[in-house]
Amino acid sequence: MTNSGTNSQRIVAGELLAWYERSRRDLPWRQPGVDGWQILVSEFMLQQTPVSRVLSIWPDWVRRWPSASATAAATPADILRAWGKLGYPRRAKRLHECATVIARDHDDVVPDDVDTLLTLPGVGSYTARAIACFAYSKPVPVVDTNVRRVVARAVHGLADANAPSTARDHADVAALLPPDETAPGFSVALMELGAIVCTARAPKCGSCPLRECAWRLAGYPPRQGPARRVQGYAGTDRQVRGRLLDILRGKESPVTRAELDVAWPTDTQQRKRALDSLLADGLVTRTADGRFALAGEG
Repeated sequence: MTNSGTNSQRIVAGELLAWYERSRRDLPWRQPGVDGWQILVSEFMLQQTPVSRVLSIWPDWVRRWPSASATAAATPADILRAWGKLGYPRRAKRLHECATVIARDHDDVVPDDVDTLLTLPGVGSYTARAIACFAYSKPVPVVDTNVRRVVARAVHGLADANAPSTARDHADVAALLPPDETAPGFSVALMELGAIVCTARAPKCGSCPLRECAWRLAGYPPRQGPARRVQGYAGTDRQVRGRLLDILRGKESPVTRAELDVAWPTDTQQRKRALDSLLADGLVTRTADGRFALAGEG
């Protein structure tokens, strides 16, 4: 492993920033005039979700609910319907809770410091720093999977990152940040490089602007240790939950258990487990007459 002093020499800020200006994706949440709330919405949506899926929902979402107060005034059922098939619908519930807190306690303005952001529902270490950096140009380290992979290769000469360590990962990236006003742009560029060039399975090393990449200079040594398992989706409780929510999103009134049964007819125990988990998460409610509806709609 290299030390922090070497880190700062491994990724030349000018090279990376110049590449970003030439090659960055034209994403709507990067446009001028996008405010802190709308960037926060994009960060909630992008958690464990491909950019292409968020692009199909984010623009309409922020036109419909352009502020925290507008989002808080919506019903949980409205939020869950609009969330559609983005996946991990608990994020939608937490976004609604986050909107309520910002509208009530922060005068409808997303906080700009990491410590306060971390107190908001659904906002963890990465999201807090991403909002502070991307919405308010704070020079804080922003570390996601893509950034960790770029640093592992360019700085440490590894094919892939080791197990996440918040303290170590933040220290690695903090050591790379330029000591001037370009630091926020550097953070965006570092993440973009990992997303479109320094990818996990087919890195485009011929297009990489980092001439001093330690992995390249070492001859691209392969990853050590067992291959990482990729989590499947088909047949999981997540899939069953999604199908149950699909039925509820398509109905304007509560439905019977029999109507939900068609979502997953082959395994009654798994279907029951998935439904129970949706009830426990507060995404689904049961009415007094025993039917089921989206939260806030029963």
